[in-house]
Amino acid sequence: MIVVLDDHVIPPALAQRISPSDVWQQVYQQLPDFPKENKYVSKETGKVAENNTLASRLIRYHVYVKERTPNYRLDWKLTLADYLGANEIMYDVTYPGNDTLRENPLEGDRTAITRLNRRQRDAVVQVLTNIFNPRASTPIAPNPNTSTPKPPPSGGAELLK
Repeated sequence: MIVVLDDHVIPPALAQRISPSDVWQQVYQQLPDFPKENKYVSKETGKVAENNTLASRLIRYHVYVKERTPNYRLDWKLTLADYLGANEIMYDVTYPGNDTLRENPLEGDRTAITRLNRRQRDAVVQVLTNIFNPRASTPIAPNPNTSTPKPPPSGGAELLK
């Protein structure tokens, strides 16, 4: 099954696991203190678009604007670096929400990301990576049938044995 969202193809394995439009809710379930930044008014309805959150825009920017894979921590770190002004330039016209909200949320979102400390940024990166790549968060158990290698000799006369 190949899924196309907003003219972007999502690989079949990813499409079967999770829809990027649903991920933002899981982010807030796991990180309730992550800023919502959902005070912006919809151009269409004239009401506050409560479901248009920082997490949803972050995910759409990452997946659809930058076309970065959502499975890897490094890619999410690059996206956060964009928000912090330390990587690629973010453009108002392509930022999620620019076309649907009365006010472009880019500056407010950048400010919200800037206010996060390193631990909070690492937490959001880990949560997003775990959601999109649940196998990566499962530790691999050691094989009980393999023997543990002995450490090499410490040096000196031990090496002559």
